[in-house]
Amino acid sequence: MNKPRAILALEDGTVFHGEAFGASATATGEVCFNTSMTGYQEILTDPSYKAQIVTMTCPQIGNYGVNTQDVESWRSHVSGFVVRELSPVVSNWRAEMSLDEYLKRNEVPGIQGIDTRALTKKLRVGGAMKGVISTERLSDVDAVEMAREWEGLIGIDYVRHVTHGKVFDWDREDTQSYPFRLIRGVDDIAPTKEDDTLPPADIRIVAYDFGIKYNILRKLRQAGFDVCVVPADMPADKALEMGPRGIFLSNGPGDPAAVEYAVRIVEDLLKTGLPIFGICLGHQIMARAFGADTFKLKFGHRGANQPVKDLRTNRVEITAQNHGFAVVPETLPESVFVDRINLNDNTVEGLRHRNKPFFSVQYHPEASPGPHDSGLLFSEFRRMIESKDGEN
Repeated sequence: MNKPRAILALEDGTVFHGEAFGASATATGEVCFNTSMTGYQEILTDPSYKAQIVTMTCPQIGNYGVNTQDVESWRSHVSGFVVRELSPVVSNWRAEMSLDEYLKRNEVPGIQGIDTRALTKKLRVGGAMKGVISTERLSDVDAVEMAREWEGLIGIDYVRHVTHGKVFDWDREDTQSYPFRLIRGVDDIAPTKEDDTLPPADIRIVAYDFGIKYNILRKLRQAGFDVCVVPADMPADKALEMGPRGIFLSNGPGDPAAVEYAVRIVEDLLKTGLPIFGICLGHQIMARAFGADTFKLKFGHRGANQPVKDLRTNRVEITAQNHGFAVVPETLPESVFVDRINLNDNTVEGLRHRNKPFFSVQYHPEASPGPHDSGLLFSEFRRMIESKDGEN
């Protein structure tokens, strides 16, 4: 029996042949790798992966299927998906469909059966590369040429493709923000509003959506925030009309230097003195608003096992990360200092202003997927706002 074939081609001329799954399609993107053992559904639906072909280093993917509860946005955002082996069995009780079926529904092509260890080593040595994945009839020569002609990530604004176009309030009915609870049997029930497991939403904040994940919004609500989500290009004065006591800057895809409109907005917000907390792309945008530069990493940080050291306490956090750019520390002003570094390569992982309530982290404290070492940062943001209010 002939199995459907697929191709993955890199800009350096390397070509991998494997078995197709997911959608019948051809797509371009930056080929990168993620070292997480689990969490492929959250990875697929993270807007930060816009325009990327994601390779999973875990040798088998798909064994627990896909469900409608664990998505991190309204759809899948990856350009393509690469695995060593697609699990032939879906065995988790929460599964509603297979990974193959989910990718078909979201028009994402996949390839399995290639040597993902060799591909990962190539990307670590040579850096992330432009690539093409195709489950259609495409020659090696044409695939390589398509990869070379793709525009890439540098200087391209991908935020406009993933931000919500309209303002909305997150979870006004308190039905989507409860902490995850495993139902253990027929006598156990999921938490309801009457369980009173959520604190009052008594602090109004504005969250800029550069590609925000749902679990960030859940964590903000769990910390007692009333969250108003606004588009990435909303002017600062319009955001301030929402009456926020703090500003949150979300994660998102691509090159922070390509979203100068967001940098200008944050420059205006910094002038207000309101507490501001940034994550991932939001961290990079804040750094650029301070006047710092950013640069493209060789192969990025993507996975759930990145060690980060807090330079103030010497405490090490294991973090979830997904980014391909970083801040140049030498370009930061004297008023801003680096308070966290990555222990693998010493790149900047956190920033703080010396005398104003502004801070940011390069990683994902909301996890999903990943460890929960950094979850207290959302509570710290709340304390910062309360402290600021106490001064007024």
